Amino acid sequence: MSEKIRVADGVDGELATPAGDGEVPGLIVVHEWFGITDHVRALCDRLAAEGYLALAPDLYHGERATNEEDASLLMQKLSTGAAMQDVAAAVARLEQDPRCNGRIGIVGFCMGGAMAFAAAASVEGLRAAVPFYGIPIPGYFDASKVKCPIQAHFAARDEWATPARAQKFQSEVQANGGEMELHVYDAGHAFMREGDERAYDAKAANEAWSRALAYLAAKLKG
Repeated sequence: MSEKIRVADGVDGELATPAGDGEVPGLIVVHEWFGITDHVRALCDRLAAEGYLALAPDLYHGERATNEEDASLLMQKLSTGAAMQDVAAAVARLEQDPRCNGRIGIVGFCMGGAMAFAAAASVEGLRAAVPFYGIPIPGYFDASKVKCPIQAHFAARDEWATPARAQKFQSEVQANGGEMELHVYDAGHAFMREGDERAYDAKAANEAWSRALAYLAAKLKG
């Protein structure tokens, strides 16, 4: 089970640790617009079961949303620049953890997917980024500055994080000599959000999860 930890001064988070005592790769898990929820904790636990030291930094610094209206307000207040500082602090926290072997990736969902894209171009120390259906705000994703390979997962029926926008990112990354895989699923936005009957799509979620795990293993365990 994940546990609440101090990531850095003013930044808390949830950390899930794999069984055993050997060194393992680290993963930053960036939450959706609701903040740190049971769903986020469950994702950390699932990743720990796969052999990762999974850390979800709390970008909202203790605030939570229980509905979409409040989530939207929290997301609007969040500065991407400040979020990148928190992600960088999470990378440093994992680098200092005796269980971490120094190979660190990032995965994010919705708002967290946008932050994972931004981190790939602005945060040092990442070896892989796996964003799910997120688009960073203009100015926070420079394809010429991407520092790690990316595997992105998007939904065909998503009016916000559209496949067309993801394809534009892919073209820009590849034009600059970077690596970016793109997978699009016959689903709607937030198809990974298990427990949300309006959004969750089991077929797409299972397929995307399997691909993400294989990709992360190749980049962080290989």
